[in-house]
Amino acid sequence: MARIEDYAMIGDLHTAALVSTAGSVDWLCLPRFDSPACFAALLDDEGAGRWRLAAEGAEECTRRRYLPATLVLETTWRTADGEVRVLDLMPPRGQAADVVRIVEGVSGTVRMRSDLRLRFADGAVMPWVRHTRQGMSAVAGPDAAYLHTPVPVNGQDWSTVAEFAVAAGDRVPFVLTWAAGHLPRPRAVDAEDALTDTVAFWQHLAFLSGYRNRAATLTSWPVTLAASNRRERAFPTITRPAADLAS
Repeated sequence: MARIEDYAMIGDLHTAALVSTAGSVDWLCLPRFDSPACFAALLDDEGAGRWRLAAEGAEECTRRRYLPATLVLETTWRTADGEVRVLDLMPPRGQAADVVRIVEGVSGTVRMRSDLRLRFADGAVMPWVRHTRQGMSAVAGPDAAYLHTPVPVNGQDWSTVAEFAVAAGDRVPFVLTWAAGHLPRPRAVDAEDALTDTVAFWQHLAFLSGYRNRAATLTSWPVTLAASNRRERAFPTITRPAADLAS
């Protein structure tokens, strides 16, 4: 089990996930901070729920960082066969809560493995899972979660597993969406649009807060909302005196 200092946080202001150096989401309460956890391996073991996305055979990542002035986590995996990056984020909240993970090939060809083990009610409830060509659905009473990905998934040892290869230039998205169990399946967000929106959201807040020491790097990422914003996400309105903005 990872040490608490080995975790990074991603969030959408309504809740937050903790991601270990092993590429595992070991803690996440949905849809709010005060909701029961659907990933609770942080306090138990993987049987209490987790989502690991990592290079096959690798124990821990090579390095990781946040994209400038954001809560978008970038994790790098370097193996003998090549290098990949994983971008982890939670987009600004729209109709439902989303966790987006994008695998990006940097060099060579790297074998990757996603191991998704949902356990609702703080790890106590195993959902009814169905695998489809688009991903997976998991329902347990008041909770439901849906995985959308182009990668084939299957059930292994009470977990949803995807094994795939990523070559240089490839981008493979995974989108996990929570919804109330009695409601229809929400429309999945586009992972690339979600990345653009999330970077813009956090950099906008950083600008309004007066965060300046990395301002020169911000222009390397989009700072406007994606044109096809799927969820009509509401960005908070934060006002500051004109004198502060000019400083």
